[in-house]
Amino acid sequence: MATDWLGSIVSINCGESLGVYQGRVSAVDQVSQTISLTRPFHNGVKCLVPEVTFRAGDITELKILEIPGPGEIRQYGDLQQTELGIPGVGCQVGTNQNGTGKMLKKPTASSSAPQNIPRRTDMKNQDVVISPQQQQCSKSYMDRHVESLNASKGFRRRHNSWSSSSRHPNQVTPKKSGLKNGQMKTKDDECFGDDIEELPDTDFDFEGNLALFDKAAVFEEIDTYERRSGTRSRSTPNEKPARYRHDENILESEPIVYRRIIVPQNNSKEFCTDSGLVVPSVSYELHKKLLSVAEKHGLTLERRLEMTGVCASQMALSLLGGPNRLNPKNVHQRPTVALLCGPHVKGAQGISCGRHLSNHDVHIILFLPNFVKMLEPITNELNLFSKTQGQQVSSVKDLPDTPVDLVINCLDCHENAFLRDQPWYKAAVDWANKNRAPVLSIDPPICEMEQGIDAKWSLALGLPLPLGERAGRVYLCDIGIPQKVFQEVGINYHSPFGCKFVIPLHST
Repeated sequence: MATDWLGSIVSINCGESLGVYQGRVSAVDQVSQTISLTRPFHNGVKCLVPEVTFRAGDITELKILEIPGPGEIRQYGDLQQTELGIPGVGCQVGTNQNGTGKMLKKPTASSSAPQNIPRRTDMKNQDVVISPQQQQCSKSYMDRHVESLNASKGFRRRHNSWSSSSRHPNQVTPKKSGLKNGQMKTKDDECFGDDIEELPDTDFDFEGNLALFDKAAVFEEIDTYERRSGTRSRSTPNEKPARYRHDENILESEPIVYRRIIVPQNNSKEFCTDSGLVVPSVSYELHKKLLSVAEKHGLTLERRLEMTGVCASQMALSLLGGPNRLNPKNVHQRPTVALLCGPHVKGAQGISCGRHLSNHDVHIILFLPNFVKMLEPITNELNLFSKTQGQQVSSVKDLPDTPVDLVINCLDCHENAFLRDQPWYKAAVDWANKNRAPVLSIDPPICEMEQGIDAKWSLALGLPLPLGERAGRVYLCDIGIPQKVFQEVGINYHSPFGCKFVIPLHST
């Protein structure tokens, strides 16, 4: 019965090493388990030899592309015979009209070139009547032959009906050489080789399968395991993930010490920075001692005035709008600042701040009352201020009637409280309260001494004093006091400024 398959066009896949061969069966030897193809094609390219022979052990997959029909006479070696078609892969079998046999529909195209698998719907060219006896005999032989090949190498016979039905019947497959063609074809067969009729008709029930998963129980099991093993607990769906600032490290090598400044006198007033560092307040006596020791070591009053003026002017420029307000495109909108100074060191600090602001193209109106004798620091600062574009007035009447952009208050002093009874002081305070501009106080006095002007911001020097509510929001500036100077007066000091010279403080 091996001669029944002679003349069939088959495709033999011999794996990645040998590739895929196509041709017409010329000989089948059941004893030696070999099959021969005539006019073969190797990976779509016609072979130079007229015939190739394969052992069953080399065959990975065998596909029957075409079965010879009745009336087709083919000659193989010395044998010439006529064969009836046997139903196989790529053919459709149907019942005959008289019911005595079955009709075989097969394609008529037969050539030596590699053939694509034709569509089932296009096999309409011939109807072959096969009797039930012939059909049963052919079917039993075909099953025995396939079982024999499966026993030798465990290959499987199947057809690619889905991929063949997606092609046009007249489409010609381009020729490709190399082993990759066989590899890709094998992968395509494995992925798309199953019959499309075997796919389930019902849709997948996503909701039903999702309901089978108990998320709460799974997370509880994970948390229980992590608590027992001592590992870091993961965040559950109900927990909010930790949020970090742009300047905050996620991995901490050492615990953070937030209290880095320790003063000998414990005051009830404490502040903290944006980073959480605690900054305690000091008494006026300790603050005065700190400045005196710093001056003894070379931080003179002139240097301190200059540092205070620079820091205060930087803060004022930021309050005035910074680069959004102070740029060459806004020359017609120069900010106006009223500077109220008294005849003391605090007033000299304000004059130094006004000089730096005037150098940054800010319109400064300096109020300083006339005195017969001025302090030397004030005289020196006035000489420098006179070289700027700033305006100096000695009467409140010369101050602007319209609101200004900012009022800097340097009228108050820590020691000379009697100045508050002077007419010029009361007039200046009254003008500042009536002018609806925000007020910045530089080095304001402690809370026991009531201020006449309510400030929106206050700037402390070195370490803050226990300021009251009328001081507004407190800022701290670095005036350049060395760390060992703090230690000399009994203060364990570590700078809280970081990369800045002026930092905000928050009440704890």
